[in-house]
Amino acid sequence: MKVPITFLPQNIITHVPEGTTVFNAANWAGLAIDSTCGGRGTCGKCKVRLLQGVNSIAEADRKHLSAAELADGWRLSCRAPIHQACIAQVPRLMTAPKAALLGYGRHVAIDPNVAKVYLELAEPTFEDQQPDLQRVITALDKEGYSVRPDPAVWRALPRTLRANDFKITAVVCGDELIAVEGGDTTDRMFGLALDIGTTTIVGAVVDLNTGAVAAVQSTLNRQAAYGADVISRISYTMTEPDGLATLQARIVETINTLFDQLLAASGIARENVYEAVAVGNATMLHILLGIDPEPISVAPFIPTIEEAVTLPASDLTPYPPAPLSPLLSFRQEVGEGAREARGRGVRLHPQARLSTLPHLGAYVGADIVAGVLATGIVRDKDDALRLYIDVGTNGEIVLGSLRRTLATAAPAGPAFEGAQIKCGMRASDGAIEGVRIDDDVHLQVIGATRPIGICGSGLVDAVAQLIERGLVNASGLLARPEDARGRVPDPLVERLVEVNGVRAFLLSAPEDGIVLTQPDIRALQFAKGAIAAGVAVLMTHLGVKADDLSKVLLAGSFGSYINPASARAIGLVPWVPVERIVAVGNAAGEGAKIALLSFREREAAKRIPEFVEYIELSARPDFNDIFTEALAFPSVVRPTGEASQ
Repeated sequence: MKVPITFLPQNIITHVPEGTTVFNAANWAGLAIDSTCGGRGTCGKCKVRLLQGVNSIAEADRKHLSAAELADGWRLSCRAPIHQACIAQVPRLMTAPKAALLGYGRHVAIDPNVAKVYLELAEPTFEDQQPDLQRVITALDKEGYSVRPDPAVWRALPRTLRANDFKITAVVCGDELIAVEGGDTTDRMFGLALDIGTTTIVGAVVDLNTGAVAAVQSTLNRQAAYGADVISRISYTMTEPDGLATLQARIVETINTLFDQLLAASGIARENVYEAVAVGNATMLHILLGIDPEPISVAPFIPTIEEAVTLPASDLTPYPPAPLSPLLSFRQEVGEGAREARGRGVRLHPQARLSTLPHLGAYVGADIVAGVLATGIVRDKDDALRLYIDVGTNGEIVLGSLRRTLATAAPAGPAFEGAQIKCGMRASDGAIEGVRIDDDVHLQVIGATRPIGICGSGLVDAVAQLIERGLVNASGLLARPEDARGRVPDPLVERLVEVNGVRAFLLSAPEDGIVLTQPDIRALQFAKGAIAAGVAVLMTHLGVKADDLSKVLLAGSFGSYINPASARAIGLVPWVPVERIVAVGNAAGEGAKIALLSFREREAAKRIPEFVEYIELSARPDFNDIFTEALAFPSVVRPTGEASQ
């Protein structure tokens, strides 16, 4: 059950699940309430005046508020759960929070989970014999941080204090004191945002003081040698005795190599990176955390964990240890180097933490939660209906608004990534990425070189253009030369060929031999049909039509390059005006950066599963009928007045 809360004087109204604290409700509504402890009830700064709805008094309220304030309705917002309609008066912030423009045009207040606090401590005397650790903890408590010290702090503390005349910087991650550094190092505070894809891993080093991205890189996931999709990876963990440990070692190895490249590109020191936020599908995160993913692959498709987790980055170590990759250096293959490579997990600051975001379901993972966070689908106050599609081997779909939101996943297969296509390839130099057909064929090739194959965006363009020219019909059948002659220019007819008895269309010069075959068209048809069917299920469930959509957001690396008009022409997305179809890039990576830069936004992300209903397509008896209907390509006849794209 959701209950309303009104924030004054802003007059912002939002609805949140019963039991949500006023502090988290404000985060959800995008309203900043002062805090340094992250809503843990220790800093006493997040006080609001409750005019209606919350009467209980928490222990933290009595500690930080006077009797007169309590009698007047003042409470710590982080200790005030909402169980009925509530009205809260929020004091104006004394200073404007630092903000960064992130995600899909979102202004995010910079308030990271990591904090650095410079302290000048009194040195011990015979009159003041407070232990070193307690001296630091007491000073932090006065600054609003109630912390639990990591054991590593105990060991380094005596020498650090005395070598720096008791002038130190405490590094706090959440409610943990993870490091004490000599002198004032508050200007050096960084984090790592990770989008862990089945094929590609993207990393960004972010300045937690300013929100600036210091470096961003991507690399192939070294698990790819063990299977192209999540099902084959899960199968490997089931059939090989050390399969899980091997795959975990490969993903940790990939992250560490990527992180080394980021450090080299940015000039940032490893020891100044204190936290990582990782998002990805449920299978990738289960393997990263060393959790058996087998239950995800069998009905009723149950992940071991769906909630967000935090653990030391160094704990991501395979057990039992997997063999090291031959790609590692000789020093790592022998002696101490091998033990170090196995034992340090993700190699950030030695006491750095790694956090994930929650999943929505077995096949709608933390990467989609991050995308929802970055695009604001479930939080934007305009209540506009948006459709979000992450196009890939597994097509994840989110449809909704502030009022109600649904999500599902559709098994699209690898066609969008150029796999299982006769001349298909990844989007790299030599790949056809764009196709235009008029009297002849015009190609756009990555790297401005001779084409050697076709990637996903080129495949969609090619089929869309063939549909537009009447060379592929609604059922997906490619025309024969005799059927096309007289209807299209002769140069196009000459491109209708056969390859080993299979109909094909010659895309390139004959000597290049790049063709689009009838099976290629069928593969794309099945891929787009799965996603279109998932969209149709959600739209039917919400009782909406294409005209009701304010935006169609295409996410992921493929979504960034696909031609919106081509996506519409093949029926991948509903038929809306093409200007409503927007590429939002790597929304998952943007969401990871937002969560890294703002603990408030991270708390909002943790609550997204409470606002999004997950629909399991395989449980619907009518899905096969819906899928069969979605296989057909749309008619090329456009609404009156709409120009050809």
